[in-house]
Amino acid sequence: MGADARPLGERAAGGRGAAWPWTSSGALCPPLPLLSFLFLFLAAPSVRAAGYETCPTVKPNMLNVHLVAHTHDDVGWLKTVDQYFYGIHNRIQHAGVQYILDSVISSLLAEPTRRFVYVEMAFFSRWWHQQTNATQDVVRDLVRQGRLEFANGGWVMNDEAATHYGAIIDQMTLGLRFLEDTFGNDGRPRVAWHIDPFGHSREQASLFAQMGFDGFFFGRLDYQDKLVRKMNLEMEQVWRASASLKPPTADLFTSVLPNMYNPPENLCWDVLCADKPIVDDRRSPEYNAEELVDYFLKLAKDQGQFYRTNHTVMTMGSDFQYENANMWFKNLDKLIQLVNAQQANGSRVNVLYSTPACYLWELNKAKLTWSVKQDDFFPYADGPHMFWTGYFTSRPALKRYERLSYNFLQVCNQLEALAGPAANMGPYGAGDSAPLNEAMAVLQHHDAVSGTSKQHVADDYARQLAAGWKPCEVLLSNALARLSGSKEVFSFCHNLNTSLCPLSQTSKSFQVIVYNPLGRKVNWMVRLPVSKHVFLVKDPSGAVVPSDVVTMPSSNVQELLFSASVPALGFSIYSVTQVPGWSPRAHPPEPRFRKSLSWIKSSSHVKSSLHVKPSSRDLTIQNEYISARFDPDTGLLVEMKNLEQDLLLPVRQAFYWYNASTGNKLSSQASGAYIFRPNRQEPLFISRWAQTRLVKTALVQEVHQNFSAWCSQVVRLYPGKRHLELEWTVGPIPVGDGWGKEVISRFDTALETKGLFFTDSNGREILERRRDYRPTWKLNQTEPVAGNYYPVNSRIYITDGNMQLTVLTDRSQGGSSLSDGSIELMVHRRLLRDDDRGVGEPLLETENTGLWVRGRHLVLLDKARTAAVGHRLQAEKELLAPQLVLARGGGTPYHLEVSPRKQFSGLRRELPPNVHLLTLARWGPEMLLLRLEHQFALGEDMVGNLSSPVTLDLRDLFSAFTITDLQETTLAANQLRARASRLQWTPNTGPTRKPSHPRLDPASITLQPMEIRTFLASVQWEEES
Repeated sequence: MGADARPLGERAAGGRGAAWPWTSSGALCPPLPLLSFLFLFLAAPSVRAAGYETCPTVKPNMLNVHLVAHTHDDVGWLKTVDQYFYGIHNRIQHAGVQYILDSVISSLLAEPTRRFVYVEMAFFSRWWHQQTNATQDVVRDLVRQGRLEFANGGWVMNDEAATHYGAIIDQMTLGLRFLEDTFGNDGRPRVAWHIDPFGHSREQASLFAQMGFDGFFFGRLDYQDKLVRKMNLEMEQVWRASASLKPPTADLFTSVLPNMYNPPENLCWDVLCADKPIVDDRRSPEYNAEELVDYFLKLAKDQGQFYRTNHTVMTMGSDFQYENANMWFKNLDKLIQLVNAQQANGSRVNVLYSTPACYLWELNKAKLTWSVKQDDFFPYADGPHMFWTGYFTSRPALKRYERLSYNFLQVCNQLEALAGPAANMGPYGAGDSAPLNEAMAVLQHHDAVSGTSKQHVADDYARQLAAGWKPCEVLLSNALARLSGSKEVFSFCHNLNTSLCPLSQTSKSFQVIVYNPLGRKVNWMVRLPVSKHVFLVKDPSGAVVPSDVVTMPSSNVQELLFSASVPALGFSIYSVTQVPGWSPRAHPPEPRFRKSLSWIKSSSHVKSSLHVKPSSRDLTIQNEYISARFDPDTGLLVEMKNLEQDLLLPVRQAFYWYNASTGNKLSSQASGAYIFRPNRQEPLFISRWAQTRLVKTALVQEVHQNFSAWCSQVVRLYPGKRHLELEWTVGPIPVGDGWGKEVISRFDTALETKGLFFTDSNGREILERRRDYRPTWKLNQTEPVAGNYYPVNSRIYITDGNMQLTVLTDRSQGGSSLSDGSIELMVHRRLLRDDDRGVGEPLLETENTGLWVRGRHLVLLDKARTAAVGHRLQAEKELLAPQLVLARGGGTPYHLEVSPRKQFSGLRRELPPNVHLLTLARWGPEMLLLRLEHQFALGEDMVGNLSSPVTLDLRDLFSAFTITDLQETTLAANQLRARASRLQWTPNTGPTRKPSHPRLDPASITLQPMEIRTFLASVQWEEES
């Protein structure tokens, strides 16, 4: 994303006349000689392996200014990925990544002191595969010498708000594996580099630490936070990124770059910049060398006073720069020579080509004690009234498609692992998980799943996902045929959320294969659109299971319902047959509706109207665990009971919309793809009442609520479930009145929450939030709504210490608690103005009609002490819901001598409830990647033992293959854990002990709370039997 588009691009505004505490008396070092030779062939100043050994020499008694030559190449933003790589549509934005890399390599070869940093493997890998063997050898030498350094190394530089931790790990693994396969240890990045994401999550830092990174650099920091950090010399500190993992496992040294990621003002020497080059010919009327040197010396001194060592870093590059790398490097060569020449005149500034890793190495050698941060960096604001909290929700359909694709990729990976080579080549053709893996990696980019690209780019992201699904569908077909023993004509229904599935709607009989990607058995309610008939459903053993056909009040479509029981990491095949001569028993939806506006007032007075006395006309749905009551006059939810725990909570849920600001007297800032800024604090009702219809059968109870022509909801309760499902449908949002709208679902209760609420961090650990408050500085709140919004990746909850109300989401959304006892989640937004952050178009989605979005919120009411068990296990089921595959039946045997089977489990025994199978994927011809995760935090389960360590025996855990050898690695699988080491830092909380790695015993794999362990397993697949 374009840093140049920021109205308040933070400049390091150094003070004057400050003393340098690290200076000492002593003789000054002589100036470095000017290196002016042009090397036509690769010069090799060092033959040692890349890493800190290849770092340049610094001067200990001077201020060392580390110049970091870099380019920031968005994997899609204003142009698509391919348009950026090839340099197409430069009228939109001048950018061509292939030319950047060509030019940089040539410039590095011309001068041996030059260094460069590259980050995005989605681009670099494509460029690499287009090079000749000779060019590849040259690049390998540059990497070995540390002159071309990779930072971060993921496929993309992922967003940190709208991304799920599993998808982050996958995309980092993809990029780092490319580097490991291509360059070996020489190419392994030592530092994480997130210079553009719009706020930083604690879980992201934890994952980076577990991947083995020595440090973390980022650019964007809240403007108030930055001022305080500069004043307190806390621009660099240790981030303790987990409350469960024992330090220093999730500790990560973190540095805030001084100038976001741009060059200092007046020092940008790219074809995209207008700054004057250095003219060092005194005879020229344009001579400016002396002036620029004086300016640079002052700049270095001003910047250095905000950091604690005699080292400071300057980022020399920005978005898609270095297409003509010679312009940059020629001026940087001159700058280094001219500034260092001043050392002969008493200057104590030393300038050098460097890299983020080499700068970090010098900080580590300083052996200082560093302060510790334990919260996160959300929400981010780059000025008053400018909170980047809108993108938490922007493009909700794309966010859901990404989350569904994560599910499908895990299913694809698992079946590829379980079926072995037969999944990749079989009766249905060549199956491949790689295209979807790469597409999902691209979607994690900080302008992709964030929803902050141009519309045509968002369309291209969706195209990439769709293209990735196809070879995975072939793989699934091959694998299911191999594992079931029957070759069927498989069908994938992608539009079940809109009740469309041609096979189930037209066939008199068909099969439903239900695949469960979890490590435990699940019972799942299958819903399929069907024709107006009665159907007989049989389970894998041939026994008839209860089923029902329900007519949807909103569409008059019939849906078949039945509960499927599916074993761990396996499938069950159900048969569905139309019963001739029978029509379905009618379940006419009962209209329950009275128009009334009396039930609720504005949110500031809502508590007085929460307690609605039950009436004989009340509308209630109930199963053995949950009861939900609706007001007969308004049709809205007013009460929820947990019958199992004897809890009752008055709770009112309704939909509202914020009128998006287009700017006012306080600020011209408008709401846009990035920025959320309502023009008033109180949202407006979509409707104060809902027209309701009731559907009740033995398999489901539903209240259908219609709020308006563009907002409706189904409140649903299934037998045996401990949560209430709210399926909302919003859109197209009307904007004909000239008002952009940001739509929320809000839950109001009487819980005394004392300004506190809780949100997840990338779907994993939970963080406490406090209204109008930041843990590390005194907040001047300029936007009471947007300034209290946080990313909600999977859940948000409130509690009074006794009772807890939790809402689980099916995609990333923005959420908050703006008054005690309240939860709100933004579900959709449609805006008429751009927010001036570079996209250059309003967030209108489809220009004429807007976008129609459907999603689900799962509501849980529990005692606070036991709530974690409910929301942890349910969130896991939501993320990895069963995958449905249909077939007509009557297929041919896969092997004539093997009888087909209708049920299969890839595990010989279920995983304990606190263990999550995070990854099971092919890694090589006879090797699998396996990740096991403890999914409970320390002390989270206050009643049972789910927050205790758990031990597994992996030797005979899997039924489809035998593990013949096991190696443990770091989180991204690019280092053996036994050999991995990180730089040690001293926090001001006291020293931490270096973690020990006991001998790996496959019979005894212990997981501590919130621990993820990663393995490469050599396997032998079982023969068909």
